[in-house]
Amino acid sequence: MSLLACPFCREMFQRDEQTKCPVCGVALVAFEKLPASADAVSDDLPIEPEDELLPRGYLGRGRGLLVALGVAGLAAFFLPWIEVTLPDVVSLSGFSLARRLGWAWGAGVAWSVLVPTVFSRRTIRQMRGARVAAAFLVAVPAATVAVLLARPPHGGHGVPLRFTFAPALYATLGLSLVALVVAALLGGRADDIRVRRGSSAGHLVH
Repeated sequence: MSLLACPFCREMFQRDEQTKCPVCGVALVAFEKLPASADAVSDDLPIEPEDELLPRGYLGRGRGLLVALGVAGLAAFFLPWIEVTLPDVVSLSGFSLARRLGWAWGAGVAWSVLVPTVFSRRTIRQMRGARVAAAFLVAVPAATVAVLLARPPHGGHGVPLRFTFAPALYATLGLSLVALVVAALLGGRADDIRVRRGSSAGHLVH
């Protein structure tokens, strides 16, 4: 029979025995849904390979590459995206465009959020769990560029506008697409994990 447990004191009961912990007064939950207890993750007991804490500067499994792409994308946001030659000669960066077109802020914000989001993931499980969030963030700059290319700026009030898209705009699109692939693979395979002692070969890794 499946068991229920108190999420606070971890006292266990049969499913038809109790609905609340008689000691803590907390609603019981399915035992298998409880996270590992403090004793289970203590230094005295082995932990799962995918939960092993990696160094802060760990660059493997797409972590370092994705952070680098985020930094490069953020730098490109402040480089010229559009070179205007008429009616004035002026360069407009992604930042300058965002000040004129509010929705363009999405590209800069996405890159700036991506970097700490990925950098804060220090276990394989955390990296793999951040795949969807990272993929969403890196897709935002590509969508921003796509909108600009599909609906380019135009002059108003009879004033002609002549411009060209600058290399940084296309670089942003390329960085975003590459980062999308890396984000989808962030954390690597769960069945190929190097551990500090021994290896994961022959062990079932969830």
